[in-house]
Order: sequence, then structure tokens, then C-alpha cells
Amino acid sequence: MTGRPATPGPGSSSGPGSTPVPARDPGLQPERTRLAWRRTTLACTVVAVLAAKQAVHDEISAAGVIATALCVLVWLGFLRVAHHRIQAVVSTARPAPMSVRAAMTATACTIALAGFAVAIVV
Repeated sequence: MTGRPATPGPGSSSGPGSTPVPARDPGLQPERTRLAWRRTTLACTVVAVLAAKQAVHDEISAAGVIATALCVLVWLGFLRVAHHRIQAVVSTARPAPMSVRAAMTATACTIALAGFAVAIVV
């Protein structure tokens, strides 16, 4: 023993009846989340580029042009959702959970991107 009094750690509380709240050790979790969002946006970018290439490479039709334009719009929407989530995760010590609206938007963009890409091929 060194003779120093025990001091509560950063995650403990000293009041009676209060529950200790552990301090968040961010570690690599925010970095992994940021990288996961970046990989997902890269995959969406590849799908959008391949869809545009397919529409331009083959005989382009009005439906192909519309589907390509919709692919680009959906891709931009997904990029916006991903950017906001990356900023939320990286900028705060304890980010809020992803909102239902943002999760539904990301899901809808992913499904729509796949649907429009199929529409271009067919």
C-alpha cells in the first residue's frame, strides 16, 4: 500500500444508491464503424458506375437513361446518409443511435439502387 486514499475511477460514482456509469473507451470502434460506412459507400459507387457504364455501352433507351439518372440520385442520397452517420460517430464521444429515418433511407437507397441497376440491364 502506498498510503494514498482510494479515489473513484472515471466510470464510477460516489453517491449512495447511484449506479456507476462506465466511461466509454472509444478504442477502435468508431474507426471500424467509419471504415464500414466507407466500404459500403464504395460498393454503392461501384454499382452506380457499372450501371451507368452498362447504360452507355449498350444501345441506350429512354428507360436506360431514366434508370441511370435514378441510380445517381439514389447513390447521392445514400452518400448523404452515410456522411451524416460518419460525422455523428466520429465527432462525439458517445454518438446517438442511428435514427429510424436514416436507417430506412439507407435501406431504401440500397434496394432502389439494386432495382434500378437490374432495370438497366434488362
